[in-house]
This record gives sequence, structure tokens and C-alpha cells, in this order.
Amino acid sequence: MSTLFQSSFSILIVTLQCGVSVVDSSVAGLGGCPYARGASGNVATEEIVYMLKGLGIETGIDLEKLIRVGTFVSSVLGRLTASKVGMATENKGTLPFSYYSSISAR
Repeated sequence: MSTLFQSSFSILIVTLQCGVSVVDSSVAGLGGCPYARGASGNVATEEIVYMLKGLGIETGIDLEKLIRVGTFVSSVLGRLTASKVGMATENKGTLPFSYYSSISAR
């Protein structure tokens, strides 16, 4: 899923409503698009998992571990993570509050 035109999350919501259960994403938003020169990249998997958790959809993915992987890979590549969830976690040292409230609400 590309971040082109910042429409990826609205597209994801519609695809979920249509019954799609598998989408492609990229840890830390790494990558690009061979068809759209200069495109910012791919949707970070961390962003999708965070959003799905907020919607009450279980993924089986450990978000904290996923964020650590994205941060590690980004550091090896000498760049910052493109994941806003990852950046927030790096800056605060913990996942944003809404992630925890969605878990405890079950």
C-alpha cells in the first residue's frame, strides 16, 4: 500500500468494509514505488497494525516488537523510521495511550 496522496488509510477502511483481509505494507515504511517517481514510500506496517488495534481488529502481531524491528532496520540503513507510531514510541519510550486503551476495553 503506497502513501501516495496520503489516502492509504481511507482506502484501507474501504477495503476492510469490502471484505479484504490481507494488504501489503512495509516495516518502517521502507521502499518506494517504481511507477511513481519521487513517491514517499509505502505505508508503515506499524501504522496499519496500530490502526487495526484501535478498530478492535486482532492481527496477532506484537506491535512493540514490530516497532523495534522498524527502528533497528532504519538505523542500519542510516535513516529515520517513516512510521509515526514508531517515531512517537522512540520519543516517548512507550506506545501512544490509545493503543493501551483499545486493549483494556476488551
